[in-house]
Amino acid sequence: MKTAHRKQRLTLLVLRDAQHSVRQIQLSRPLMIAVPAAAILSIAGLIVSLQIQSAQTIMGLEKQLTLKSLEAIKMEVTVTDKDEAIERLNKAIIQLSDEAEQTKVQMERVQQLEQELQQFIQKHGSLSGQTSSILDDNDQHVGGEFIAVHENEMLSLAQETQDDFVEIQQLIASMERHIPRTLDQAQETQEKREGTPSLWPTTSKRLTSNFGYRSDPFTGRSAYHAGIDIAGKIGDPVYAAGAGEVTAAERSGARGLYIIVKHPNGLETWYMHLDSLDVSVGDHVNQGETIGKLGSSGRSTGPHLHFQVVKNNQTVDPIPYLQ
Repeated sequence: MKTAHRKQRLTLLVLRDAQHSVRQIQLSRPLMIAVPAAAILSIAGLIVSLQIQSAQTIMGLEKQLTLKSLEAIKMEVTVTDKDEAIERLNKAIIQLSDEAEQTKVQMERVQQLEQELQQFIQKHGSLSGQTSSILDDNDQHVGGEFIAVHENEMLSLAQETQDDFVEIQQLIASMERHIPRTLDQAQETQEKREGTPSLWPTTSKRLTSNFGYRSDPFTGRSAYHAGIDIAGKIGDPVYAAGAGEVTAAERSGARGLYIIVKHPNGLETWYMHLDSLDVSVGDHVNQGETIGKLGSSGRSTGPHLHFQVVKNNQTVDPIPYLQ
C-alpha cells in the first residue's frame, strides 16, 4: 500500500546554482493536474470575458454607427425633399413668369382697345367727358401684418396664382373678343345718333315760316313750303344739323347758294339762300360743323336760312328732328 501511494506522488528537483544543494519537492498527481487545469480555466475565463466585453463594445459601436447612418439617411432625405421642393417652386415661378408675360401682352392689347374706346367717348362726349377705366392700377394705401410663408404654402400659393392666371387669361380673351365688337357697335350707334339731323342749324332761333302750306311771300298765293325759315344776320354761321356726306354744294336760281348733306337712314338736310359755302361735294361733315354762312341769295326776301329735311325722297317737317 505504501508503495502504491508513493507511485501517486511526483518529485520535483529544484536546481538553483552549483553552490546550493538540490531541493526535492514532492507533489501529489491530482495537485499537478489541478494546477494547470486551474490556470487554463483562468486563462479561458479571461479570454471569454474579454470576448464578451469586446462583443458588447462592438455592439455599442454598431448601434451608434446605425444611428448615425439613420440620421445621415434622414438628413439626405430631408435635403432631397427640400431640393425637390425648391425645384418645383422654381419651375412654378418660371411658369408663372411666362404666363405673366403673356398676360402682360394681352393686357396691353386690352388697354389699347380701352384707350381707343375712351378717345371715341371723349371725342363725341357721350358720357359728358366722364369715363371709367376697365383696369384699376391703384396700388396705394395698402398694409397688414407680416406673416411668414413656408415652402408648402408657397407651392400652394403658386398653384392658386396659376389658377388665377388661367381665369384672368380667359377673361382677357373674352374682353379681346367683345371690346372690338362693342367699339363697332358704339361707333355705329354714335354715327346714327350724330347722323340724325337733331342740331339747330343756326345761332338764331327766330322762326319766320313753318313747314307746310302758306301764302307765297312774292305772289301772295297759297303755296307749299317744304321746310322752315330761320331769320338771321348775313354771315352768321350755318351748322350741319347732323353728320353726313355733302352731296351738293352749288347755286341755283330759286335756292341761291345751297348745300345738301346725306345722312343715315335715308335722311337728307337742305340748306338754302346761303351767302357763302365752306364745304365741297364729297366732304364728310360732323354734327355741328360750320358748312356755310347765312345769306339771302336766290328767291329770298331777306337774310334767313331755308332748312328742310328729306326722308326717302320725301320732304318732312324738320321741327320733330330738331332739339
